[in-house]
Amino acid sequence: MKDLKEYDYNALLLNLTTSSLNKAQRRWRIAYAAIYSVRAMLSLVKEIVPGRIDPKVPDASSLSYTALESGDGAHINSMPLSYVPDIDQERLVEIMKSKDLPGIRALGGVEGVAASMRTNTTKGIHGNEQEVSRRRDLFGSNTYHKPPPKGLLFFVYEAFKDTTILILLACATLSLGFGIKQHGIKEGWYEGGSIFVAVFLVIVVSALSNFRQERQFDKLSKISNNIKVEVLRDSRRQHISIFDVVVGDVVFLKIGDQIPADGLFLDGHSLQVDESSMTGESDHLEVDHKDNPFLFSGTKIVDGFAQMLVVSVGMSTTWGQTMSSINQDSSERTPLQVRLDTLTSTIGKFGLTVAALVLVVLLVRYFTGNTEDKKGQREYNGSKTPVDTVISSIVRIVSVAVTIVVVAIPEGLPLAVTLTLAYSMKRMMSDQAMVRKLSACETMGSATVICTDKTGTLTLNEMKVTKFWLGQESIHEDSTKMISSDVLDLLYQGTGLNTTGSVCVSDSGTTPEFSGSPTEKALLSWTVLNLGMDMESVKQKHDVLRVETFNSAKKRSGILVRRKSDNTVHVHWKGAAEMVLAMCSHYYTSTGSVDLMDSTAQNRIQAIIQGMAASSLRCIAFAHKVSSNDSGLEEDGLILMGIVGLKDPCRPGVSKAVETCKLAGVTIKMITGDNVFTAKAIAFECGILDHNDKDEEEAVIEGVQFRNYTDEERMQTVEKIRVMARSSPSDKLLMVKCLRLKGHVVAVTGDGTNDAPALKEADIGLSMGIQGTEVAKESSDIVILDDNFTSVATVLKWGRCVYNNIQKFIQFQLTVNVAALVINFIAAISAGDVPLTAVQLLWVNLIMDTLGALALATERPTNELLKRKPVGRTEALITNVMWRNLLVQSLYQIAVLLILHFKGMSIFNVSKEVKNTLIFNTFVLCQVFNEFNAREMEKKNVFKGLHRNRLFIGIIAVTIVLQVIMVEFLKKFADTLLKESKVLI
Repeated sequence: MKDLKEYDYNALLLNLTTSSLNKAQRRWRIAYAAIYSVRAMLSLVKEIVPGRIDPKVPDASSLSYTALESGDGAHINSMPLSYVPDIDQERLVEIMKSKDLPGIRALGGVEGVAASMRTNTTKGIHGNEQEVSRRRDLFGSNTYHKPPPKGLLFFVYEAFKDTTILILLACATLSLGFGIKQHGIKEGWYEGGSIFVAVFLVIVVSALSNFRQERQFDKLSKISNNIKVEVLRDSRRQHISIFDVVVGDVVFLKIGDQIPADGLFLDGHSLQVDESSMTGESDHLEVDHKDNPFLFSGTKIVDGFAQMLVVSVGMSTTWGQTMSSINQDSSERTPLQVRLDTLTSTIGKFGLTVAALVLVVLLVRYFTGNTEDKKGQREYNGSKTPVDTVISSIVRIVSVAVTIVVVAIPEGLPLAVTLTLAYSMKRMMSDQAMVRKLSACETMGSATVICTDKTGTLTLNEMKVTKFWLGQESIHEDSTKMISSDVLDLLYQGTGLNTTGSVCVSDSGTTPEFSGSPTEKALLSWTVLNLGMDMESVKQKHDVLRVETFNSAKKRSGILVRRKSDNTVHVHWKGAAEMVLAMCSHYYTSTGSVDLMDSTAQNRIQAIIQGMAASSLRCIAFAHKVSSNDSGLEEDGLILMGIVGLKDPCRPGVSKAVETCKLAGVTIKMITGDNVFTAKAIAFECGILDHNDKDEEEAVIEGVQFRNYTDEERMQTVEKIRVMARSSPSDKLLMVKCLRLKGHVVAVTGDGTNDAPALKEADIGLSMGIQGTEVAKESSDIVILDDNFTSVATVLKWGRCVYNNIQKFIQFQLTVNVAALVINFIAAISAGDVPLTAVQLLWVNLIMDTLGALALATERPTNELLKRKPVGRTEALITNVMWRNLLVQSLYQIAVLLILHFKGMSIFNVSKEVKNTLIFNTFVLCQVFNEFNAREMEKKNVFKGLHRNRLFIGIIAVTIVLQVIMVEFLKKFADTLLKESKVLI
């Protein structure tokens, strides 16, 4: 009779009352309980009354699917019975959060939890969309509730907090009130209403710009959080989005991965987790099957590898609840924005001083009777002047002074940076670069050195075994059958067990599917397809006792296994050829005999390694030993089994990208873990090293040599180094520090967890989007999505474009500021009136702050930018060339406008109102033509490439059309007049 424990009705009925379930889920559980009960009873009947059941009639337990109708009439067809778990999910979440090991054991351990979730630990869950979506419906999606993003009204409210805006609104209110009182509602609202409309436009444009930046940041966050996770579904390892992980999934974890959900340790070795993001503790925690199987979302894998059973996702995890309460800050200030804030503050103070002087002069002139109204009569006549008129005049004078402050303060500078960065970020995404930190956009333009990895960045990272040496014999593809069966068996162990990759053989018998890193896939492919290994059979014949995972310091991985057939314990090492060779005292021949590794044999094998390395091959060696104990991995007295050479071709276009960077004055340094011969061969192929280079010996160095230098020696040689081979992440960090001390702006590429310190130390950290670990990506400023060095060169060009566009706008903005301040100040002092009204000044402010910023901030990068030398760390933001352009253009504008102000009436025989309109028009058109001048700071041809920037042409056209509308159709609004009958007569 079957064990009745299989039908735990009490547990099942308890689950039916789970308060966390919704109505539909409770109905499903009730339905499942009924069906499960029928299955149980039919099974009992079969055992109690055998033979009475017609074998032709299928019993309920054989049915895997059914069609049910829920109470609300909704139909769900073909619902897998295995789908509804017989475990209290809420209870399981609590067990996870409290790390309740007895609670897990009470549920039957990790295997019991997996069984209750209907997860096959060796095959995973079914990968069809139907099952995945049902799991998502039952347990929730792997997303967390974020605080709603800031809306447009929030930024409108923020814009109203500006002091100058509030003063202008107060002035507009008073002006509106006095104007209506003096001239009636029909005529009196113009001046006050005009200021209101102008201020409203400034607020709307500012709010829209900030709102767009917020939306852009939100999109970027979604993209950067969309991590790829490797899971097991339908017996196949596949990569999916972190948001698609569901409860019951089997997830593969390796060094550098971020754990995507809360789960339990299924299988793996030497797993250590960094839980500092949750607990604040810096010590790494060991996770295993027996004592601590708990894995938590958001934490990082720092060593080992494992398979994890997902038990809770999204808001059911501690990480999800924590993140849902955090609102990411999009108000990050870049170094350039900070510098511009200082510049804005300085100009603002100067403008405030000028405005204060203008205010004092205008008030003194008014109260001393030296000002006239539009009819030519004295404005202030002492006590005879009505109080309303006096207050109205004072309000007008104050509004002019405040408007001068508005024009003087270059609010457009931060806006220009925001627009430039937002535009660049969007364009860089299409050029395979995702910006994680805004400051990286501008800093990259100043880079003087790029320290790059080799594998995957300069090369394709598409490994293939092209050479195999067994001892001192070269084994060709057609002669692998000559290898002794004993040696083959050991090679099977060395590649099939000492690996983080896997082989999936489909039922159809087609070519096996290999997964893992490119190196692991190449080795497994070679062993299976060329040497005939059956990986599943190898695994079944051995028990894994200990594993030492690969790390970039030791550059090797090891495994300790027990062979079941004879109970012997074997040590296997795999890694960098010369390092594994140093651990060996003997070597195998193809016949299976073992020869002594004397100095002659060692030199001969070293020469073989160097020969393969010189051909740009990555050399991996395998070594073996029968161990005397099962407690640790022995590292000496090993027997060399063989050496393979893996070919990883250079990426197309990489040599051109390197040449481009060199022409741009940027030095390229290759830092790799490969041996010096492979590194040199690739460096020559990519153009990092030149065969005509006289200092080749100093240009190539090994990591151990660099780290053993004294501080003084390092500082002397660091700029000469072009290639550093056999380097560790600490060597890379050391080089970055030395280069920065030398005053260089350093960009560093990295993909591994151990690269994180160097990525953080560098001015610009560039992580790899494909091969990069999540730890590396989080430490970086920009993610290179295609792992291609050509994209790094593109980022350099965009960085220079950002810096150049901002400099263009600074030149344009400051020219307007200087011209407006000088004209208004001189006019106020000399004539007691300013030619530009508050509304006109606000209109000019709108043109230069918003439209000007948009026109100049969206210039595309050109190859001309890469012909200049890097800006460097200390170069002034406003260059001598910019000062020259700025002063010449300002003096020209001031001269023209002052001539019009003082002599315009007599030159053109027009009235004062028409003259002021003429000045307003001239001033605006000067800014329009100045936008063309700002496009090129050093070259005379400012129209070059104009046809490619349609946005610039469009903005110029819009500005002119709006100016015509302002002057021709909004005369009373803008206080403009083009002709006057009295003057013409």
